[in-house]
Amino acid sequence: MTELAPSLVELARRYGIATEYADWTGRHVPVPESTLMAVLGALGVEAADEQQRNAALSAHRRAHWARRLPPTIVGRTGAQTKFWVHVTHGDPAEVWLQLEDGTVLGGVQQVDNFTPPFGLDGRLVGEASFVLPPGVPLGYHRVHLRSGGTETSTALIMTPDWLGLPERLGARRAWGMAAQLYSVRSRQSWGVGDLTDLTDLAVWSACRHGADYVLVNPLHAAAPSGPGTPMEPSPYLPTSRRFFNPLYLRVEAIPEFADLFKRSRVRRLRSDVQRRARRVDAVDRDGAWAAKREALKLLHEVPRSAGRQLAYAAFCDREGRALDDFATWCALAEKYGGDWRRWPEPVQHPDGEGVAKFVRKNAGAVDFHRWLQWQLDEQLAAAQSQAVRAGMALGVMHDLAVGVHPYGADAWAMRETLARGVTAGAPPDEFNQLGQDWSQPPWRPDRLDEEEYLPFRAVIRAVLRHAGGVRIDHIIGLFRLWWIPEGAPPTRGTYVRYDHEAMIGIVALEAHRAGAVVVGEDLGTVEPWVRDYLLLRGLLGTSILWFELDRDGNGGPLPAERWREYCLSSVTTHDLPPTAGYLAGDHVRLRESLGLLTRPAEEERAADRAELAAWMAELRRVGLLGEVSQDGSAGRPDDHDPESVVLALYRYVCRTPSRLVGVALTDAVGDRRTQNQPGTTDEYPNWRVPLTGPDGDPIMLEDVFTDARAAALAEAVRSALTPPSS
Repeated sequence: MTELAPSLVELARRYGIATEYADWTGRHVPVPESTLMAVLGALGVEAADEQQRNAALSAHRRAHWARRLPPTIVGRTGAQTKFWVHVTHGDPAEVWLQLEDGTVLGGVQQVDNFTPPFGLDGRLVGEASFVLPPGVPLGYHRVHLRSGGTETSTALIMTPDWLGLPERLGARRAWGMAAQLYSVRSRQSWGVGDLTDLTDLAVWSACRHGADYVLVNPLHAAAPSGPGTPMEPSPYLPTSRRFFNPLYLRVEAIPEFADLFKRSRVRRLRSDVQRRARRVDAVDRDGAWAAKREALKLLHEVPRSAGRQLAYAAFCDREGRALDDFATWCALAEKYGGDWRRWPEPVQHPDGEGVAKFVRKNAGAVDFHRWLQWQLDEQLAAAQSQAVRAGMALGVMHDLAVGVHPYGADAWAMRETLARGVTAGAPPDEFNQLGQDWSQPPWRPDRLDEEEYLPFRAVIRAVLRHAGGVRIDHIIGLFRLWWIPEGAPPTRGTYVRYDHEAMIGIVALEAHRAGAVVVGEDLGTVEPWVRDYLLLRGLLGTSILWFELDRDGNGGPLPAERWREYCLSSVTTHDLPPTAGYLAGDHVRLRESLGLLTRPAEEERAADRAELAAWMAELRRVGLLGEVSQDGSAGRPDDHDPESVVLALYRYVCRTPSRLVGVALTDAVGDRRTQNQPGTTDEYPNWRVPLTGPDGDPIMLEDVFTDARAAALAEAVRSALTPPSS
């Protein structure tokens, strides 16, 4: 590969773009010049030749010196917060702090800074440094600067040095159930698991089996389906991460249902959906939403009491412009389709001249989508409240997706904050050796900084509003994210760095205020220091049994006592088959049938058998699985019934020091089918697989509550985590 020009290397460095990286095998990989230019272009930087690069370097430096204060200052409690200011050289600088409650604080001290002044447009600009007084409280404050007769201010975000676990959990270890909510259907739901089902699952887990949380897939909003526009099935490719999917509403739980004259019509709609759901082996989001939408339209028209109307108005005021934009996008999408690039030009931007006119003409349709979000807010609040009242220390743990659909509501409303011409993904690793392209536009780190992280703050606040915890998918993306130029394969991407102090700090601050725990999904290719940093900030990591190998030893299973403490540990994840399927080698057969293997199938099967044999040997070593034969075949999964092996694997996880243990609902009922196969879209029914039992037949939520297998696994985990009484 041709050596990169020094100017391009320096430009990439200033924008946090990697010019080389180490892959999952430790091999050094240089980044192609074409990738660097494309990523710089996505950040608004032209770098095609030496002249453009030098001009960009000069502009970057001038922009820095033209700023009087940093765009955002981030501090931590217990640590000194230092920042620079730029004023005309020799002019005095007066700096003070205004807290978010309006209190004004002095005591900001100037400290030495020997940076030479910079010539900018005929004047010398000097740089001074200041430190904040000790004891600045947590929160979103402002730093003010007055110099040369002008005043300016910038954001100060004071974050907790350590988050940890909520006090109500105490020092004890806890377990919870993990479920893909859409697949968890009851006899009362509309063919898709809903928020009442979530509430019931939480109450059963807590009251019967002592669970402290229930972890669900992202409940983010998806584009509303319409003629020729199916709803996106992946909960990890939402149209918005700030708002939620009305598909999860329980129609009959809306208070106005009691006053609806057409209740029989609603019941017929539900009955029709349930009848169709029994005939197909898949979750039919489009059919369920079409029926629910009709029912919800009827409820939207029911007059509300004065108190209910006040509550709705307060919700709209709280959510403000963001809710208006989202509701407008939904109404536009229903009329023109879910891809705003194909809309009439006057409505392709939220400030477009045609948008206000559309809202006036379609006020009822826009209000309908506002109202849906209010109903979701109420039912989410009820689910969390019921979970806690049932005895859960945490309650509902939500899942935060990495990004959003490239042509969805957030991309429409925040197009200047999201990078265009690139997508986020992951480089090749041991389990996805072709890499991954998630088709999502990544945050622009420079724009987040300039906007005081307000869009990011809003996303985190929304997902934690009615939650006791959040799992952040690919939390490594808050440190560095793999950017792929449009049209290039995932192997031709590179890493772009983010200000992790700011982003992790904001997550910790919002979680502290919500009294919630944060679990980072830190699997895959991770720089070792990142896990150390998360631990030092009191955020939990993620451990999946099949991936926990002794890389410093013989490469076999990592002994339970050496697993991480600050972690949510489980046997499996939604990107693998449930454990019964994994034991049977379903993941190898599925990838073989889909052409996703990067080595011969027999070689893959042999490696899988060796891995399983190693885990069976580890289970026998610690006394969780007995010997079953004398012919040398002991330890094969098929020598034991799958239920016994599943119980042994979860008991093994409980022997680790991990503070949280997760039990997959699919494992509890003996399901075998994977919910998602990475590297596929329509080749496999990703995110459309209903919950089934060992025989492959769908299982209703009510049947889970009386299922002996589910009760046995839940009790095994509870007893393993409960310390013996003194």
